[in-house]
Amino acid sequence: MALTKEHELHTRRRSRNVGLGLTLAAFIAIVFGMTFVKVTRGGFAPNPSPVATAPAGQQGGANGN
Repeated sequence: MALTKEHELHTRRRSRNVGLGLTLAAFIAIVFGMTFVKVTRGGFAPNPSPVATAPAGQQGGANGN
């Protein structure tokens, strides 16, 4: 126990900091969890571009061919 009594302002500040820290930790846990689920399901690969998946000769050009 401290020899001097802690001021009320410091007590409130500490409780506010603990609340903010817990909120930040919860946000980080949610983002980590969502990332983990996405990676383990294999949904992290980018979508192929339409040009890359078009059959040969049908890519089109600036003049509409």
